[in-house]
Amino acid sequence: MAYLTDRKRAAGMGSAKSGTDHHWKMMVTSVALVPLVIAFIFTFGAVLGQPYEAVVAYYQRPMPAIIAGLTIFVSFYHFRGGVQTMIEDYVKGFARKAAIIGMICLSYFAAAAGVFAVVRLAL
Repeated sequence: MAYLTDRKRAAGMGSAKSGTDHHWKMMVTSVALVPLVIAFIFTFGAVLGQPYEAVVAYYQRPMPAIIAGLTIFVSFYHFRGGVQTMIEDYVKGFARKAAIIGMICLSYFAAAAGVFAVVRLAL
């Protein structure tokens, strides 16, 4: 039975060296999402309940399309970082790697589909 201090257990483990970068990206995207979501609510609320032709005409204007595309992209990027943190904290072994890869693929696919839908409406 080994009696180790906390310092001895941690010695040699090193750091992941990516925590600060990840935290910084999460903070930047969360701050960026505040005005984007507010602007998206106002731009989307203007056409909520309108017929399809009115929505297409509205999103053919550059500002609503840019706001919608940026909101979708930044929110899925923020989602990817948050879910990756959850997976790293609670999943172990091979399942961790598989879940992270699957989540990254899913989030980028969903972001691309959302931006593609906005571009399709705008053009």
